[in-house]
Amino acid sequence: MRNSKFENRNPKIKIKKGDTVLVLAGRNKGKRAKVINVAAKSGRLTVEGVNVAKRHQRPTRTFQGGIIEKPLPMPVGKVMLVCPRCSEPTRVALTESEGRHVRRCKKCEEIVDKV
Repeated sequence: MRNSKFENRNPKIKIKKGDTVLVLAGRNKGKRAKVINVAAKSGRLTVEGVNVAKRHQRPTRTFQGGIIEKPLPMPVGKVMLVCPRCSEPTRVALTESEGRHVRRCKKCEEIVDKV
């Protein structure tokens, strides 16, 4: 039985759409790719070219039909942000700069967000 105290808690996700991430686990381990979509409530994100499944698509008015490759969501804990400046996988710290909360690389101390 789940503890209801923690059931509806949303995880704090420090990765955003458009970030480059390094995959830490799974068959695509070690691959660097761009984040397509982030689902904060479920704690999952979709990464370009990672965790891809083949789906059979029925023909519609706009689509011919056939087998398509579709990237599926994966847990946030299986990826790590890659710093744009030092291009190393790093943890992220939240700091305040110019009155806004921004993400900062723990290795090179550079601000990851564009201010």
